[in-house]
Amino acid sequence: MYTRSWTSLSAQGSVGRPSFVADHGLWDEAQLAAAERIEADLAGVDLVRLVFGDPHGLARSKTLTADAFRSVLRNGMNFSPGPFLFDTGHAVAVDFLGADPGVGVDEITGAGNFIAVPDPLTFQVLPDQPGHTARTAWVIADEYLRGGTPHPLSSRDVLRRVLARYGTRGLSPAVGLEVEWYLTRRLDDEPGNAGNGFGLQGEAPRVAAVNTGYQFNLDAHYDTVAPLTDPLALHLLQLGLPLRSMEHESGPGQVETTFSPMSAMDAADAMLLFRTITKQFCARRGHHASFMSRPAIDSADPSGWHLNQSVIDTATGQNLFAAEGPSGGMSPDGKAYADGLLERARELFVLSVPTVNGYRRLAAEHTLAPTRIGWRVEDRSAMLRVVGTGAGAHIENRVGEPCANPYLNIAAQLFAGLDGLAAGAVVPREGALAAGSDLVPQSLREALDAFRAGRAADLLGTPLAACLVKLKESELRRYEAWCTHNPPVPGQTTQWEQREYFGAY
Repeated sequence: MYTRSWTSLSAQGSVGRPSFVADHGLWDEAQLAAAERIEADLAGVDLVRLVFGDPHGLARSKTLTADAFRSVLRNGMNFSPGPFLFDTGHAVAVDFLGADPGVGVDEITGAGNFIAVPDPLTFQVLPDQPGHTARTAWVIADEYLRGGTPHPLSSRDVLRRVLARYGTRGLSPAVGLEVEWYLTRRLDDEPGNAGNGFGLQGEAPRVAAVNTGYQFNLDAHYDTVAPLTDPLALHLLQLGLPLRSMEHESGPGQVETTFSPMSAMDAADAMLLFRTITKQFCARRGHHASFMSRPAIDSADPSGWHLNQSVIDTATGQNLFAAEGPSGGMSPDGKAYADGLLERARELFVLSVPTVNGYRRLAAEHTLAPTRIGWRVEDRSAMLRVVGTGAGAHIENRVGEPCANPYLNIAAQLFAGLDGLAAGAVVPREGALAAGSDLVPQSLREALDAFRAGRAADLLGTPLAACLVKLKESELRRYEAWCTHNPPVPGQTTQWEQREYFGAY
């Protein structure tokens, strides 16, 4: 039997630019060394998923053959800017066909390509999964303009810039993830595409709860999710993620997954990988995992994302939040950091709770969801919960929703905290701030108004701040238009939210 030999003239049509990485000096020594190791071992890989996180925090990717990736590794890959232009329902939110898209990035006019450059330090081969015979690797890319400068709409670059500010002060943030999510059983294989289109999401996956819920940490309830969560835990460990626990929360089939502290960039990358892999892992086994905060499941209890944070002095290895003496509590630096978080809480809130649905959790009936801007020691009803003593002292911010963009959520926390450290301010007392300014935003509209009126561009840069406003305004317009014809029932998740978020997140 003979097989025809096809001759490829050039792969440059999809490659960003020859020698793009070298010409623009994009890698440090560690990345250069990692790239050499990857090239030496590529024969053991069939396919590579080249991934970046879009402004919504969703993983966007192209799957390349190993041979194609060998060229892309050092030259980058051309990508459409579509993920920067669409809102959560795939409606065009940024007018890329107009003379001025309105975000200050000329290169997206006409949907011109940007260049995604793999970060060799994130390359890893994925563990085998049922029904997936190809040996597949995953690598996270950084986004660049065609001239070699970081893309102004890159979420990962926002976090990198914040971390550079810490580095100049000899500081290194540590971040721990506690993420709640829902595991459900698929009732059918229907894709839910009827009525689907740009900004017109089809039916959400049809699911059933895997247990009755409302027996917190009950071992018998965990046993009903264990056939999925136990092998998922092993899968995550094979990926090298610092998994600590799988726990059954209150809602029916609600799971909390926790991780040991990591560097901030590792934590953001881990969150992107964890959410993506968890959805894939469960889907391949006839189940559905969703990080939507309050899905339309009977008796669902809202899910949150608790972000644990501390700051390490890199010269001494000491935790800046650790108070001296046996009384514990927070050090003056820790209180100053907390003051920064409180001071900027409202204007950056949309980066932690970016969806219409996420605000359903921040209501008075959910007693452990924070509704006031303040801090307390070991109080799970507070926005900022101060936990631990000595080297383990840290601040847990409890406002986030699980589908928040990990790079922007973490960057916003670190940015505000560093403002507090730089100012040396001290929170005057535990609890909420002054009356009239202490309530967290109660809707995406309110949070977006605070974002627009604040100083978010100091963190994000003007282009990304403008882009996020356009994305969120588009999402809100569609939701509010739907509500005019379908008045929502107070306290209930709407069909619009279920279609918009339950599948994608």
